[in-house]
Amino acid sequence: QVQLVESGGGLAQPGGSLRLSCAASRSIYSIGTMRWYRQAPGKERVLVAIITRTGGTTNYADSVKGRFTISRDNAKNTVYLQMNSLKPEDTAVYYCSADIQAAVAQSVTTYWGQGTQVTVSA
Repeated sequence: QVQLVESGGGLAQPGGSLRLSCAASRSIYSIGTMRWYRQAPGKERVLVAIITRTGGTTNYADSVKGRFTISRDNAKNTVYLQMNSLKPEDTAVYYCSADIQAAVAQSVTTYWGQGTQVTVSA
């Protein structure tokens, strides 16, 4: 069973930075599009950033453009989210997701990480 394991969350001050990582738990045949979402208390989960298989195309929510950067290392089956100039409104649980073909004979399935808490507060 494939798992996506997230790390890097925590407490940051306004204006500070954090880097989130999300790695597949085992060797994977193919990983396509990867994404970061976030869910603030009492709100719906929203898409924050998305990156295609080769990393050639990225897109961001308007609220994080110019502050967050999504990247990936396909050799490590890992996606990252570099978060700079953090604001209190960035406080949320952050989730990664990825379209994974675990083995050559299997279909593509979207997997989710367990979530990591990011809190931005003075």
